[in-house]
Amino acid sequence: MTTLVRKHFDAQGKSCERLFSPVTARLLRLAAVRLDDTTPFTAAILAWPDERMKDDALALRFAGALHALVLSGQAPALAAIYPPHPMPAADDAFWAVVMAAIRAHGPFLLDFLDHPPQTNETGRSAVLMLGFQEVARRTGLPLAMFEIGASAGLNMNWDAFAYDYAGATWGPADSPVRLVPEWRGATPPDLVSVTVAGRMACDRNPLDLTDTAERLRLRSYVWPDQPDRLARLDGAIGIALARGHVPVRADAADWAEANLPAPRPGATRVVYHSIFWQYLPRAIQARLVACFETTGAAAPADSPFAWVRMEPDPDDIWRARLSVRIWPDGTERVLAHCDYHGRWIAPATA
Repeated sequence: MTTLVRKHFDAQGKSCERLFSPVTARLLRLAAVRLDDTTPFTAAILAWPDERMKDDALALRFAGALHALVLSGQAPALAAIYPPHPMPAADDAFWAVVMAAIRAHGPFLLDFLDHPPQTNETGRSAVLMLGFQEVARRTGLPLAMFEIGASAGLNMNWDAFAYDYAGATWGPADSPVRLVPEWRGATPPDLVSVTVAGRMACDRNPLDLTDTAERLRLRSYVWPDQPDRLARLDGAIGIALARGHVPVRADAADWAEANLPAPRPGATRVVYHSIFWQYLPRAIQARLVACFETTGAAAPADSPFAWVRMEPDPDDIWRARLSVRIWPDGTERVLAHCDYHGRWIAPATA
């Protein structure tokens, strides 16, 4: 088991490096070499079952647990080597501080390890919004929104965010969440007015934003050297608490089958998700596809159905792609490729 744990940490460290988090990359790649079983926390990591390691995102749990210590103010010495402070140049010095924090805060870290990772990346709304634009443009109707895998429900409030695509702007200018992705197209997109006619969402383990501990968990999975992401997250949490839109606790397939088929006269029903599909068992994926296709095929003219998704690109694991299907024809269109966190967007026609 230990060898696989080390390989898993090293691979995740390389991924973090490619996704612009050198601090997390350094932490995980050092852990891949230096983790030992001298504390209950590190022993639990090294004994993690092989078959669950990747799906449980073990390395990210480790990094998130340490970041939670920093954010909670419990470990000042660890915070002193985390951004915005400089890291020690020597690996030995860096790792000594990490291990001191682990030894001092074992119960907190072990409890953190027991919970699945939760992320709710608001930057992905910059990508999804282009899909919603396409649906609104093609159907000419308000949108009734249905999100699956919604986590804390932050992206339910996508219409409260401000967007800027190379000068093409949309949304309230005074929003605390301002999304300005790098636009890798020749010209910025044409943006249309979009009316939201309703919104619902589900998640198997939705976070309760009124709970201080759960807010800390959500914040801890933002990499510490990406302060802009954390600022957007905090702004989105404020919007969500003010608006009160909350995902229900439910299995995605059960929830979709119960809620999507009923027409919404005068509105286009839009089911959407982002970096979620890959975590579903194939049987659940098949049920969802069947539900979407059946719902789309039966959609009346006054209540069309659309599926908007931002998921990993099967042709390039280092990027995601934005796809849209709108019934009655149900043809899938790839609108764009993008960074996993929405930092850049390249229209498919570019």
